[in-house]
Amino acid sequence: MYYIPYGYSYPAPYYVPTYTNTGYYQTPDMRWGIWQAEKMKSRVQLKDYGPNPFVVDIEAASEQNKNYRTALWTGEHLQVTVMSIPVGGDIGLEVHHDTDQFLRVEEGQGVVRMGKSRDNLTLERKVREDSAIMVPAGTWHNLINTGNEPIKLYTIYAPPHHPRGTVQRTKAEAMAEE
Repeated sequence: MYYIPYGYSYPAPYYVPTYTNTGYYQTPDMRWGIWQAEKMKSRVQLKDYGPNPFVVDIEAASEQNKNYRTALWTGEHLQVTVMSIPVGGDIGLEVHHDTDQFLRVEEGQGVVRMGKSRDNLTLERKVREDSAIMVPAGTWHNLINTGNEPIKLYTIYAPPHHPRGTVQRTKAEAMAEE
């Protein structure tokens, strides 16, 4: 009898799992099982874990978030939130006078505009998956979703900008709270 690495010792018609050049099994049912296992392994309960030490798959947390904004970690000097900007939506033109901000796009595409005043947005750049945006304190900014899927991102505020445990399901809810 021949040894088949990672294979089944069952007779036909059972499939012997073999990898393709994409790293997936050849049979659809096996691909589904691997995808489901990876998906479940990286799921995180979206809540504010601060100020305790915390480690997270930030890409998975960002991509699974369906709320406009969810605070994931709030400390004394820093805050991490995950956001979902719907198709055609935006963050809204805003300024944080005492807070620097970092945004990282994990999914989707859009346009970011920034400037010294509401009426003078001198920087405009297209952003997409893996783009990083740095917003210095006192800079007016907006991120507009120009794609056909929600923008999934995480943002870091230093110092924290939102109350600990913030969960805002929609932009309208966020505007009402501010």
